[in-house]
Amino acid sequence: MSGALSVRTATAADSAAVRRICLRTGDAGRDATTLHADADLLGLVWAQPYLELEPAHAYVAVDDDGVLLGYVLGTPDSRAFESRAESAYWPGVRMRYPAGPAPGRTPADAEAVALVHRPPTAPEGLLADHPGHLHVDLLPAAQGRGGGRLLVSLAAAGCAGVHVGVDPRNEPALGFYRRLGFVDLAPVPGVVHLGVRLGPAVG
Repeated sequence: MSGALSVRTATAADSAAVRRICLRTGDAGRDATTLHADADLLGLVWAQPYLELEPAHAYVAVDDDGVLLGYVLGTPDSRAFESRAESAYWPGVRMRYPAGPAPGRTPADAEAVALVHRPPTAPEGLLADHPGHLHVDLLPAAQGRGGGRLLVSLAAAGCAGVHVGVDPRNEPALGFYRRLGFVDLAPVPGVVHLGVRLGPAVG
């Protein structure tokens, strides 16, 4: 498959497709479908809050038939986003997924449910220069076609600086960000953080 992808603003109607992409890239960039009994969980942790709370920084890549092949989701202010999610998003998800063991949950499901009840937060040391953060996921059919670079540039517009967290096993993603000018930041066990400064924030 060749040719450039089209990029557009994400809408609420894209939610199910975005969650599917999140699942299909959820194992360090590889398909995590077999690891989860609940196909929605990863997307509810890593994608849905951005679609609901930061729609201005949510974009999707689509092919000529309009099929979603990737997305970028983000926020220009990580701490403000975390605060809004805690009050406006996570309570409803916690009601759907109570903490603790539950019949049929896989170990990967249990890890995701634990994040529902203790959501990931940006390391404090990153925020002075990289207050925003992004989540970028592209299916294999979308990679190498220019969509990722465009998605990142759109979602990061207006941010003073952004960072990403990458599983150290995901070498293609690490290479992608470094080619875009992201540099390695202070290490955190189990996560490679990279960031790029973009200048004064807009607005």
